[in-house]
Amino acid sequence: MQSELKKAKIRQDRRKMRVRAPLIKSSRLRLSVFRSLTNIYGQIIDDRESKTVVGISTQCKELKSIKNKTEKAKKAGEMLAKLAKEKGVDKVVFDRGYYKFHGRIAAFAEGARQAGLVF
Repeated sequence: MQSELKKAKIRQDRRKMRVRAPLIKSSRLRLSVFRSLTNIYGQIIDDRESKTVVGISTQCKELKSIKNKTEKAKKAGEMLAKLAKEKGVDKVVFDRGYYKFHGRIAAFAEGARQAGLVF
């Protein structure tokens, strides 16, 4: 019998692939988000070439002074959008993985949209 942790991991993987499959088929670059307990990571991925165009996390020194994790996520989204604009990327699809579009994930997306990224 499988342990509860293995079952939870299987459910997460299924949910992640269900969310991600239609996004990979699109012609746009993909903005993928990963959330840990303390940080949030975002990267824009070109699935056709399997390369990361630009990435950021809340561990960068510009964001160390902010204590609120949601505010940090929003600023990280803004910084990612600015870096993407410098690389010539302005349209992406948002890949939330197996996370709900809520809290820090939503704040990251809102920050990226406010800085000019379209999704």
